Amino acid sequence: MKAVIIPGNGGSCYPALLTGNFYQALATQLTDSGLFQGGVVASAMPDPNKARREIWIPHVTDTIGVDKDTVVIGHSSGAECGMRLCETTKVRGLVIVAGCHTDLGDGGERAAGWYPPSGGDWDWDAIKKNTDWIVQFHSTDDPFIPIAEARHVAKCLEGRVDYVEMEGRSHFFEPFDECFEKIKEKLTT
Repeated sequence: MKAVIIPGNGGSCYPALLTGNFYQALATQLTDSGLFQGGVVASAMPDPNKARREIWIPHVTDTIGVDKDTVVIGHSSGAECGMRLCETTKVRGLVIVAGCHTDLGDGGERAAGWYPPSGGDWDWDAIKKNTDWIVQFHSTDDPFIPIAEARHVAKCLEGRVDYVEMEGRSHFFEPFDECFEKIKEKLTT
């Protein structure tokens, strides 16, 4: 089994990738757990500031490599990447951190190709079918993604998602142990 952490846009440039947000702490916890004999990948993404779907999805599938024994952890734009990936690719688990389902009226997000209408409708049923489990985290005080966005995603993934709404975590710029704990719980129970 392997874990893949997909960062948000702008946060995927080295050396900042593993020193920013929660990525390094989670990568260390996942590695130290011994659950991921296939490794833990926290990869810099090509096109890190525009985060275009046409570039990110092939990078994740062809360069990093994901399969039915991969746990995908996506943050912000990486969460949208994870969800879109799971529309067509079977994975062990999907963790959505600070994800959304619309472009939030932002032209740059719209151009990235993740969101309807240009990115096509979300295939929520396929996402559920292609995952053994889904965990979703969102903070009520996220300054970028309104809580209504996260609640909508959770509603669309109902029956498969374990939705965790938190307070005071902003856009998850700091490590949070709850992510590791939920992954461990899903894999060991």
